[in-house]
Amino acid sequence: VGFGRHRHSVKTWCLRNFNVWQLGGIGLAFAFTSATVSREVGLYLQELPLAAFIQTINLLNLGLAVWAIPELDLSQWKPLLEKLTGWGKTETDRFDRIVIVAVIWVVVLGAALNVLSYQRHPHITDEVSYLYHARYLAAGMLTMPMPPVLEGFNLNLFDSDGARWFCSPPPGWPMVLSVGVFLGVAWLVNPLLAGLNVFLAYLVLRELYDRRLARVAALLMAVSPWYLFQAMSFMTHISALAFLLIAALGIIWARKSGRFGWALLSGMAVGTVGLIRPLEGAIVALLIGVWIIGVGGQRLKLSAIAEWICGGAVLGAVVLFYNKVLTGSPTKFPIMLWADKTYGPKSNAMGFGPDRGMGWQLDPFPGHGPLDALVNSNLNITAINTELFGWSIGSILLIALFLFSRKLHGSDWLMLALAGAVYTAHFFYWFSGGPDFGARYWFLMILPCIVMTIRGFQILSGKFTRDPGESTFPKTRLLAMVAAMCLLTMTNFVPWRAVDKYYHYLQMRPDIRSLAEKSNFGKSLVLIRGEEFPDFASAAIYNPLDWRADQPVYAFDKNNDVRAKLLQAYSDRPIWIVNGPSVTKEGYKIVEGPISAQQALTFAPQLTRQESLFR
Repeated sequence: VGFGRHRHSVKTWCLRNFNVWQLGGIGLAFAFTSATVSREVGLYLQELPLAAFIQTINLLNLGLAVWAIPELDLSQWKPLLEKLTGWGKTETDRFDRIVIVAVIWVVVLGAALNVLSYQRHPHITDEVSYLYHARYLAAGMLTMPMPPVLEGFNLNLFDSDGARWFCSPPPGWPMVLSVGVFLGVAWLVNPLLAGLNVFLAYLVLRELYDRRLARVAALLMAVSPWYLFQAMSFMTHISALAFLLIAALGIIWARKSGRFGWALLSGMAVGTVGLIRPLEGAIVALLIGVWIIGVGGQRLKLSAIAEWICGGAVLGAVVLFYNKVLTGSPTKFPIMLWADKTYGPKSNAMGFGPDRGMGWQLDPFPGHGPLDALVNSNLNITAINTELFGWSIGSILLIALFLFSRKLHGSDWLMLALAGAVYTAHFFYWFSGGPDFGARYWFLMILPCIVMTIRGFQILSGKFTRDPGESTFPKTRLLAMVAAMCLLTMTNFVPWRAVDKYYHYLQMRPDIRSLAEKSNFGKSLVLIRGEEFPDFASAAIYNPLDWRADQPVYAFDKNNDVRAKLLQAYSDRPIWIVNGPSVTKEGYKIVEGPISAQQALTFAPQLTRQESLFR
């Protein structure tokens, strides 16, 4: 209703500045990324127009609010907004205080979220695996000895060969995380890397674009929920982004300085990305490799290219050696061997086929084909629309405006190439990444998404500035609108997500730590009843690396046969029986203990899943 009196002038302005096909493309992108596809087509057909309508109402409300700001107030805010973003004048100081503040903000907020929301505790199976892996690497172990009773201690993503027990995911991120484990601050590793990434992104974008865009990109990273919640987690993606940025910066500095040591550093950084996430490593190697031979930038000398290749080869050799030790074949990754044994041959392989996938409910259709890929694309794009900035109008609008403007030039093509390569590679992978931490498999897209958002803003503000007869301070009004949306994100979206989603996410909680101290478990065997995930996995991360250590050992009370084997293996210890969160619907609760192994043998058996659900 309030917007009605402006609609004629808005329509006239839009048609004067955009073609009809551009407006149509931007509108479709705005609408179709507002809701996620559903197995129930009828539900999706209801949700999509409703979500698009809500985004539209939010857009109109924000427009009216900014439109109503008096000229006098805008004149007072203009210096502050332009100083914050660097949009008002060209600055030449090498030390950018605003960026340093953004770096500190990300480190502090990421650490605070990890402590307060995440409780310094892993919440998905991947994180349990990474943290466990980091623990035994920090202790100087490449693998662990077999547990006394494998069925009572085995976890998802863990494999064994009868003599050794080990995590199957790649070792790159656990190696980085092990430094934090060794220092007793594993929870601080990702927040610190996240802050470093903000600074690295600023350095890279300052070279590819200019200081203004680089500073705004740093500020947007610092308020992006997608980025902040990755910074909070124990996931791999922040570290992969860090080494991608180091690789890009190494090439930029090699070109500027002529010192080829930077090319060697870049190659090693590319290899490290592969050591962390092999598919992303292949993507980065391809893109940087094409870049250094002159596509999209100045060609490096042959000697520098050789150094880059050598740097990557060194880390590649680490991967081959690691694979050989664990699987017997340099080219067979432990994660692929585990998937083949657990879910069938080629279940985790790239490409299309009926044998792809692990049968999860989050997988759209059996196997993997183009239709699955399109559904996965929708899941990730809509996640970006929600999580990238947490804006009530969606996060895609300015990106769509930029893409449909046909104003790409220079480094824009590099950003588009990175986003396109990430998308294309994952088009042929069967899983979208699920609901954990936004479009996490597409996380390397975050910098291109932020840059394209800023470029969309530049194009939009340029059209206002060139349009005679419009109100004064058009760029200041747009800056005020973006600032208002970011403020709403930090006061509404981030706290809501931190409390409503990630606190005790998936019923993973660290209560067993305090319960062990309060009840003085000591040197005992603690049988965890419930499900392997979350009940046992949430406790297992606190197991000692020595299965005979003088401290509590947590085992999965899987069934009566496994319990009997566990009690025989630990017959010299007092026994505690604890119900997990999926059973209690709260935290961990002691059922009985301390009791002897003989008493535990005759204690009420572990509930079946059906009995647990019934109760």
